[in-house]
Amino acid sequence: MRTGVCYFPEHWPRERWADDVERMAAAGIDYVRMAEFAWSRLEPEPGAYDFEWLADAVDLVGDSGMRAVLCTPTATPPKWLLDEYPSVRQERPDGTPLEFGSRRHYCFNSPAYRRESRRITERTAERFANSPHVAGWQTDNEFGCHDTVRCYCDDCASAFRAWLRDRYDTIDALNEAWGNVFWSQEYADFHEVDPPGPTPAYHHPSRLLDYSRFASDSVVDYNRLQVDLLREANDDWFVTHNFMGDFEQLDAFEVSADLDFAAWDSYPTLHGQRAPDTPDPADATAATVQRVGDPDVTGMNHALFRGASGGPFWVMENQAGDVRAYPYSAEPADGMMRLWAHQAAAHGADVVSYFRWRRCRFGQEQYWGALNNYDGSPDRGLPEAAEAAAEFARLPDLDAPVGNVAVLFDYDSMWALHAERHAPEFDYWAHLRTYYRALRRRGVTVDFVPADADLDGYAAAVAPALHLVPDDLAARLADYVTDGGELLLTVRSATKDEHDTLRDELAPGPLTDVVGARVEQHESLSPGLETRVEFDGDAYGYRTWAEWLVTDGATVVGHHRSDVAAGNPAVVRNAHGDGHATYVGVWPEADLADALTVDVLDRADVPICDRLPEDVRLSERDGHTWVTNFRTDAVSVDPGSNEIVLGEDTVPGRDLAVVAGPSHAITVERS
Repeated sequence: MRTGVCYFPEHWPRERWADDVERMAAAGIDYVRMAEFAWSRLEPEPGAYDFEWLADAVDLVGDSGMRAVLCTPTATPPKWLLDEYPSVRQERPDGTPLEFGSRRHYCFNSPAYRRESRRITERTAERFANSPHVAGWQTDNEFGCHDTVRCYCDDCASAFRAWLRDRYDTIDALNEAWGNVFWSQEYADFHEVDPPGPTPAYHHPSRLLDYSRFASDSVVDYNRLQVDLLREANDDWFVTHNFMGDFEQLDAFEVSADLDFAAWDSYPTLHGQRAPDTPDPADATAATVQRVGDPDVTGMNHALFRGASGGPFWVMENQAGDVRAYPYSAEPADGMMRLWAHQAAAHGADVVSYFRWRRCRFGQEQYWGALNNYDGSPDRGLPEAAEAAAEFARLPDLDAPVGNVAVLFDYDSMWALHAERHAPEFDYWAHLRTYYRALRRRGVTVDFVPADADLDGYAAAVAPALHLVPDDLAARLADYVTDGGELLLTVRSATKDEHDTLRDELAPGPLTDVVGARVEQHESLSPGLETRVEFDGDAYGYRTWAEWLVTDGATVVGHHRSDVAAGNPAVVRNAHGDGHATYVGVWPEADLADALTVDVLDRADVPICDRLPEDVRLSERDGHTWVTNFRTDAVSVDPGSNEIVLGEDTVPGRDLAVVAGPSHAITVERS
């Protein structure tokens, strides 16, 4: 486990570089990321390259015992390129082109931009191919940031038609799959199909789904272009990309298939405020989010990108101070830069890299915190980063965590659900996190896997809102349960096929035999309606969505107890082969989510701990368990027969301990 930092030498006079780099090394930094937005300095005029300033910075880094991570600069095409090729700009659904003056204003499907991207990537990689100081590369920067995965220009229209032709072969097949007879939306030829622009009523959901798939695939293809060029230049380099948290539009599993590992940019106080399940800023509970973020928002993204990596991942940008307001920008609590670094390492991050070394004096990120202030003086995060680096050095090298519970994450289902939410509060991320929070409060290590993953080796699998279930996926899930797996399905699962159309049979369609029940009614619920359900003899609350089930062999273990749904089955369990499937027909509040997951974990023989105090988490990595305390008050740790190798048995607020032992053997209580 190592630390890194993001540095922009082009922002500072050369005479400052040596001092900056020397101080990085003194703080225990191992990796320095550079050049992600430097195209205008690497190629100030068309075909006129200047790599020597970057080479000098790389040599300084290497001579100080650190290694450089370079970036392809394609997130920020220079002005001369936009002037020469104005068609490379993205367009919004109404046809408005994105103008120069920011970043990420290019189209992934522009032939001209792909050609220019190839050229700058080839030349930059060629220049540094023999440098002993370059460890690897980051492609571009934050694909899709600022809502830029989905473009609606003419190049995208042509590419979308080709994508559809390849997928459906004939226009009749497309019309049939989408159900275009509805509202006379049938096409006579693929050239008639446009990107989904403004319409007076709702868009066709199948068209939206396929455009979401196409747009994500466009990014996958563009990223592959760069990855292939970098590997051709030096196959000893690693290649990664820095994804974003809770980001909907891009399939991280598909992009990561071409990478050595995934990285992501972690800003806990930003992401905690923007998450759909965050408390209202006026609520007293929001104070924790303002100062420390939400440990489960951050943790779930760590787990997701570990899943996309298939092992260790990087945090390429770790929050180092306050951030530009989203919507507020409180200073993090004391100790958080260190605690966030340990949280990432506990979840499987091999490198935690801070953004950034110095706060910038100009441009759009002047109010974005850093390890040092813009005058070069150390800011609050620098000593904490140095402390984390020293503590990482004291710990052994550890393999990435391996979970015994899989959570199925399905981008197709998310895209389809978000096109037809049916309630303002219905958000895939928030629903997923309901179950993630419950599992994590029991100390369970969770692996996020795509829906088509092999589930062999997982004692239990949770599939929240697995909305689109093709027949082959249904067969794999049925086999998993038959072979002894414990499967938990939740609301809106298996409601539609892969084309986002309802089936002839009621939900859960091809999983009805496994579940032993079907969904007879469903409803979305405003916050003011009464919502109570009884599960295993106790009453609980739920919210947002409810389904009334009819059994066909399953055992009813939960009933509705409120309003017009009262008396109808709400939760069922069905023995199928050597395993069981549980179907939960409500969106549970926290206590019910805990009861449901514990029920499944007990049958799967997954070891768990006592329910942890709020905002305390146990994270196990290769036989070591981090106790991370995001509370303001201290907690007491009983490690059982295991040794505490970092910290003490009393963990202060916003602090941590590391135990050389499994999470389920540890007891944590409020002091």
